Amino acid sequence: MNEYLVQISSGRGPEECWKVVAKVLEIFLKEAKKENLSANIVDKEVGPLNGTLLSVSVLIKGIRGKEFLINWEGSILWISPSPYRKFHKRKNWFVGIKAYDVADIFVWNDREVVFESLRASGPGGQHVNKTESAIRAKHLPSGISVVASERRSQYQNKSEALEGLKVKVLGWNADEASKKVQSQWNQHNCLERGNPVRTFNERL
Repeated sequence: MNEYLVQISSGRGPEECWKVVAKVLEIFLKEAKKENLSANIVDKEVGPLNGTLLSVSVLIKGIRGKEFLINWEGSILWISPSPYRKFHKRKNWFVGIKAYDVADIFVWNDREVVFESLRASGPGGQHVNKTESAIRAKHLPSGISVVASERRSQYQNKSEALEGLKVKVLGWNADEASKKVQSQWNQHNCLERGNPVRTFNERL
């Protein structure tokens, strides 16, 4: 399948770690592109400060995905003075990266999806106003739903809604899987500070 869901997390780290998550994401996406890998953000938790992320999930697709992730999975060390606390002595900031093989965490069952026809709204002329072409797809176990209304054909909207739903449910499945190692992610001190897989020395 060669698909991997990657989670970059600040754990319970301070605001500097939130900034590191955002910076690491930029580098991660650039390196994935260089390796001709498809990399799409499927979920993110934005931090309270501008330009920060508490966590982010990225879907990686490609033949060399597994080899690429070997150099990323684990703890990441970013060395920089705090951009928020001028006289703070600490300069080492850690975030964690966890990769999941989609085949291991994503079990899809079409019987767990229900579809509902909706009256489409917005531009498109009289056709849109008269036809219930919009489709809502709902995943029953998670309660997640997606609406597709851009296409005039109900069949096309159904297909788009289903694909969008699969992406969202994948993120939900990853969250469920991550609960198994939640103690490591929730306790920032549990990140492997002594043996980072990558180290960056650059001002945040």
